Amino acid sequence: MTEQCSKIIRGIGVSPGIAIGKAYLLERRRISISQHTLEDEKAVAEECKRFEAAVSKTEMELEDIKRRIHPGFTEHAQVLEVYQLILRDPPIHNETLRLILEEKLNAQLALVRSIRKAGERFSALDDEYIQSRIADLEAVGERVLRNLAGLEHNLLDEIKERVIIVAHDLSPADTAQLRLERTLGLVTDMGGRTSHTSIIARSLNIPAVVGTEVATKSVPHGAIIIVDGASGKVIANPTDEEVNLYHERKEEFENYLRAISRTAHFKARTQDGHLIDVEANIELQEEVVAAKDNGAEGIGLYRTEFFFMNRVDFPDEEALYNDYRELAELMAPKWVTMRTLDLGAEKLATWYPQIEEANPALGLRSIRLCLHYPDLFRTQLRAILRASDHAHNIRLMFPLVSGVGELLSAKKILREVKEELTRTRIPFDEKMPLGVMIEVPSAVAVADMLAREVDFFSIGTNDLIQYSIGIDRANEHVAYLYEPLHPAVLRFIRHTVAIGRRANIQVSLCGEMAGESLYTPILLGLQLTSLSMNPQAIPRVKNLICRSRAEDCRRFVAKVLRLRTADEIGRRLHTMMLEKFPEELRVFNPGILPNEEPPREDRSRTKRKLYS
Repeated sequence: MTEQCSKIIRGIGVSPGIAIGKAYLLERRRISISQHTLEDEKAVAEECKRFEAAVSKTEMELEDIKRRIHPGFTEHAQVLEVYQLILRDPPIHNETLRLILEEKLNAQLALVRSIRKAGERFSALDDEYIQSRIADLEAVGERVLRNLAGLEHNLLDEIKERVIIVAHDLSPADTAQLRLERTLGLVTDMGGRTSHTSIIARSLNIPAVVGTEVATKSVPHGAIIIVDGASGKVIANPTDEEVNLYHERKEEFENYLRAISRTAHFKARTQDGHLIDVEANIELQEEVVAAKDNGAEGIGLYRTEFFFMNRVDFPDEEALYNDYRELAELMAPKWVTMRTLDLGAEKLATWYPQIEEANPALGLRSIRLCLHYPDLFRTQLRAILRASDHAHNIRLMFPLVSGVGELLSAKKILREVKEELTRTRIPFDEKMPLGVMIEVPSAVAVADMLAREVDFFSIGTNDLIQYSIGIDRANEHVAYLYEPLHPAVLRFIRHTVAIGRRANIQVSLCGEMAGESLYTPILLGLQLTSLSMNPQAIPRVKNLICRSRAEDCRRFVAKVLRLRTADEIGRRLHTMMLEKFPEELRVFNPGILPNEEPPREDRSRTKRKLYS
């Protein structure tokens, strides 16, 4: 390899691992949208037929993809069904036909306008989850537009060698057609940690970096690139020295993973005998395989929102029941903790009147939303209760409970639903455990009262950090303040655990903090007995637990809680990790080399550019 100047591109590391190989630039020709009106009624009628034909062709293409789907992508079939529903969704399908008939627009322009209009109510929301769902709408529109323009869809069939795929974005239809034996890694301009590309990459252990914004413009087709899925770094045209360095890192990473994976199915017990339950957070049934493969001792958090967010109609009780029952049976006899809807009112606008809220994060969401729409709540509770009768391994959990009043109201509805099922002789697990998520300071303050009403606590650090410090983590101006090691956050966790221990109920932690191995000694020292995280983090966390002494961690936490700032705690923690677990830092937290910019913030909100 000749001497050259490499280029470093920063994105979001969503699936750890090192990939070194040729870049395959998945370039689709930009769709040119002409702006003209139709001249007469005959042209209007022909344009309606052309649009309907493109929709029908898209439906057949999606059906064909579903038939040929790889076994690793079976749950994507559900997403592809959503795509098919979107094709006939009135705000898209009927609105496009109206624009053709009434305003005499050509089909491409009419479809673009209907897609934009349908997405307007979501476009301003600073929410990674909803933004990744908007991408579904745009991906469907893109397929129809390409059929209208007579452009190709699947360029993945042309791949004949092992490559790193570089694309503006990858839809579920794209990822479902990946040739895994030819896919070394994935790099996209778009996406966030909950995008389809990220979920698939993690479940299949493919190194991936998303949200780079510029990869497709900066990486030449066929160029050698390096993908570091842990740090979020992509190196285009690497030097010989960089290639050698990353080959060493790749070997070290794979050897380390093999070593810790061999013990991932063992119990996580500290060297002084303290047992910690390590469970998985999932939102798709396809992640069950990864959870089991990585040694999960149960599902500590099943995010039920996906089933609601990816439909154009309201899911009925039977559909929910089947989903919950299948998941429980797949995981039996291990526990499955089902969180009731954790959505904001703005995300239910498809089925309910839109509610204008200046700050949705502090508005009608989670348990408040369910209490506001009791019929919605009852439907989900009935489905969960019915599913609980099959394997008797379901736990129910209410999110964002702020006080005893909310909890009692939710329990009243739960009790009424149980009475309805009993009257109609529909069986359910009468001993199904009930818990609440501790996510707001008020819940921490009255934890002793809440503990008398439930069987377990689950600390949701994502929201607890945000609400405790009083910042919006999606706001780029204050995101730097979002700090898991803030002394107030650590004290809130310590207090909640202490209350749980006195009440003799389990206290788990299910936020992103649980899956970051750097924090494992802190969480052990805070005396948590259960941690729930993304499945891929489980072997790492279990490995550190088994190599730690709980008593040492408690003494360490007692010292750091006397420090005044998150920076001071972070420096002390990094020093301790460097002494006790240096290989963990080398492999998963390689740090930033001199003169490099810091990792990029999440770019899941970047708008797609499908057409000009």
